[in-house]
Amino acid sequence: MSLTHLLARIQPLDAESMSVARARQDVLTKPQGSLGRLEALSIQVAGITRQPRPKIQHKVVTVMAGDHGVVAEGVSAYPQEVTPQMVLNFLIGGAAINVLTRLVGARVIIVDMGVAVTMDPHPQLIVRKIAPGTANIATGPAMTRQQAEACLLAGAEIVEAEIANGLDLLATGDMGIGNTTPSAAIAAAVTGKSVREIAGRGTGVDDEGLKRKISAIERALQVNQPNPADGLDLLAKVGGFEIGGLAGAILAAAANHRPVVIDGFISTAAAIIAVTLNPQVKDYLIAAHTSQELGHRLMTEWLGLTPLLDLQMRLGEGTGAALAMSIIEASCKVLDEMATFGEAGVSEKE
Repeated sequence: MSLTHLLARIQPLDAESMSVARARQDVLTKPQGSLGRLEALSIQVAGITRQPRPKIQHKVVTVMAGDHGVVAEGVSAYPQEVTPQMVLNFLIGGAAINVLTRLVGARVIIVDMGVAVTMDPHPQLIVRKIAPGTANIATGPAMTRQQAEACLLAGAEIVEAEIANGLDLLATGDMGIGNTTPSAAIAAAVTGKSVREIAGRGTGVDDEGLKRKISAIERALQVNQPNPADGLDLLAKVGGFEIGGLAGAILAAAANHRPVVIDGFISTAAAIIAVTLNPQVKDYLIAAHTSQELGHRLMTEWLGLTPLLDLQMRLGEGTGAALAMSIIEASCKVLDEMATFGEAGVSEKE
């Protein structure tokens, strides 16, 4: 698979499927529009999947993990050792994302894209490590352009394999101490907003930690001068291996006509990378929730997305996306399983 070929496979939504879905929504046993965003969601999924009555049966959350050289700048409240520790927690089923995926009937795929240590082999761990953590973006590029492309293709190949196993709804999640820093750098570069408007407290840094974080991001942008119109350049200069993997996962889902539920701050940075590479991707995205992380709302606005939920969450891992999966599935079930006025023998309004 080449990146050029992957990007070329991403097509506009299917207008005919959306038209049929919209017409059916209008004759279901309810006042037109009374189910609000559930109706719009089902029509979007119809266009994405090319199915007028789409069915969501095989839900997958991919949690991609990577470490970041910028933690040397004191940007996180937690030490880097937490990244592999949390990956192990995912693998034993003890993290929030495990609890929520069990609730909504989704599978979790855990991927080591660039954890700084060598993880012990585990049957549920996919290892696609590009390198043991990125370089420090405050002093130079995170990775080479070749590594950036490798991230994207690794993420895409993982999703292609899951699609072959039946995936019909993808959600994105992340793990990586320090990863709100590169995500904020990506967002600031693309939106043109100041770092202070974008960067939040991440894992809960204090005031001094926040100052260090803002300074590190400002230096990263000044030193690297990422091109906001070039997704590969953005990823290589100020991104992260797990961010690139998630961006590739999003591209592969779009290329295969699958909807993508993006989680919070880091997943949205990955979505920005994907959309910068191919603007058509935007139509395949569903924003799960509004993160409490400061600049997230600016990021979803730049993408033209309105998140489904606002639960004051900022954990990551795909937790918000897992919760949103049930809403998306509900929207499709309403479209498919509700009776029409004619089928139910219910009188329509005159």
